[in-house]
Amino acid sequence: MPHRHRHHRAVGAAVAATAALLVAGLSGSASAGTAPAGSAPTAAETLRTDAAPPALLKAMQRDLGLDRQQAERRLVNEAEAGATAGRLRAALGGDFAGAWVGGAESGTLTVATTDAADVAAIEARGAKAKVVRHSLADLDAAKSRLDKAAAGLNTADAPVWYVDSRANTVVVEAIRPAAARKLLTAAGVDDSLARVDRRTERPRTFYDLRGGEAYYINNSSRCSIGFPVTKGTQQGFATAGHCGRTGAGTTGANRVAQGTFQGSIFPGRDMAWVATNSQWTATPYVLGSGGQNVQVTGSTVAPVGASVCRSGSTTGWHCGTVTQHNTSVTYPEGTISPVTKTTVCAEPGDSGGSYISGSQAQGVTSGGSGDCRTGGETFFQPINALLQNYGLTLKTTGDDGGEEPGEPGGTWAAGTVYQPGDTVTYGGATYRCLQGHQAYAGWEPPNVPALWQRV
Repeated sequence: MPHRHRHHRAVGAAVAATAALLVAGLSGSASAGTAPAGSAPTAAETLRTDAAPPALLKAMQRDLGLDRQQAERRLVNEAEAGATAGRLRAALGGDFAGAWVGGAESGTLTVATTDAADVAAIEARGAKAKVVRHSLADLDAAKSRLDKAAAGLNTADAPVWYVDSRANTVVVEAIRPAAARKLLTAAGVDDSLARVDRRTERPRTFYDLRGGEAYYINNSSRCSIGFPVTKGTQQGFATAGHCGRTGAGTTGANRVAQGTFQGSIFPGRDMAWVATNSQWTATPYVLGSGGQNVQVTGSTVAPVGASVCRSGSTTGWHCGTVTQHNTSVTYPEGTISPVTKTTVCAEPGDSGGSYISGSQAQGVTSGGSGDCRTGGETFFQPINALLQNYGLTLKTTGDDGGEEPGEPGGTWAAGTVYQPGDTVTYGGATYRCLQGHQAYAGWEPPNVPALWQRV
């Protein structure tokens, strides 16, 4: 038909006009992302793939089985492939049926079309062509009908649906296939456009736990997360005992169900911990100034006079100094001991929040006097005593990717809270603890002379 001829002339013209932008065989090296001097920047240059942080590249290597150079090339190739696919989508118009990359380095871009006459134009861009039955527009329209139908149905047993361009179909993932069929029928989506896949788990949302962020107790009073912790595989956070009693329920700052107080002591001590549900993930961070993450790498006790900063959901991030350890303080509810006294200010709602010195966790906000407008003092429940009392492990940035040390023999054990003067044996030698801390793999006595002295 005449309009088809005009369409293919347009495709050919588009290819010719942008031939200089073609990445020669997307399976090429990272040099594909480098443009000659004076030329327009490549997609990789525009997207600054060269600025990928080392942590991202390391995660790619770990999770995708690549070396660093492959990870770098993959980012370049994906940037270029995205640009090429975008140009082809515009050129193919209604024929376009999706695009995807493949290979360890994403070196192959495949573009699908409903018209075999488009193959030459696709291949001219360095991509592989695949001729399919349904256009992306048709599949997207079917997906939209599923979305509308789902609004009036309970889709708990058919919780996922999407367009699978590679298979040229709409997929409904279902725990019970009958639920998927019910959804497809309600949406009026023909079997020729859809496929039902079995799944065994229901999806869930995820939220992070960060020290200093708000949480609510029994949907009423508000406190702040102290530090994310774990107890075996259970995740949760440490906080102040006066924030809630054992069994009290919590919701997050987003008012999503969060967890339950597993233990709480107040007065006497001011310590508690909350076990969270599977939607929440413990992170090794405290919410710092400007919303930045402050890393927690351990719990070594800061000396008197040391700087210490507090994060809380009312007043945010404030700093001061440690003025006294082993302090007793009497509140209207009773006496708390021992706590650490500081010059850091706080206000209602900051209770339970994090105190950190450098990257070392110190404790959770207990109480104080004054406010953050006129100044004041505060007391915190030391974190190591809390961890020891409930058998918890502080979440730190060294938790992931580290290997457990060998067994040299001795009494030293990761996860144990040590106080100054404690002695352990390790590898046939005896060591004395110099600073209070919770032990971690990598912090074996011979490796951390700041914490242990051989005797």
